Amino acid sequence: MPAAIPPITGMLRRGLVLDLSTAFGFGTTFGYLWWYGYHLPRVRERDTYYARLEVERAAQRG
Repeated sequence: MPAAIPPITGMLRRGLVLDLSTAFGFGTTFGYLWWYGYHLPRVRERDTYYARLEVERAAQRG
């Protein structure tokens, strides 16, 4: 039975490899930038706020 889609060869294959590697590279880079540049600092700030709030509430209770 003949293949419904011909094999990917030559320029198309090189272009596909370049596109995929670029996409994974940029995706990984921007994922790390978001995680370490935005997400973790916001989580630390939130946790600090709630810890301070808990200390203030404990001090009010005596």
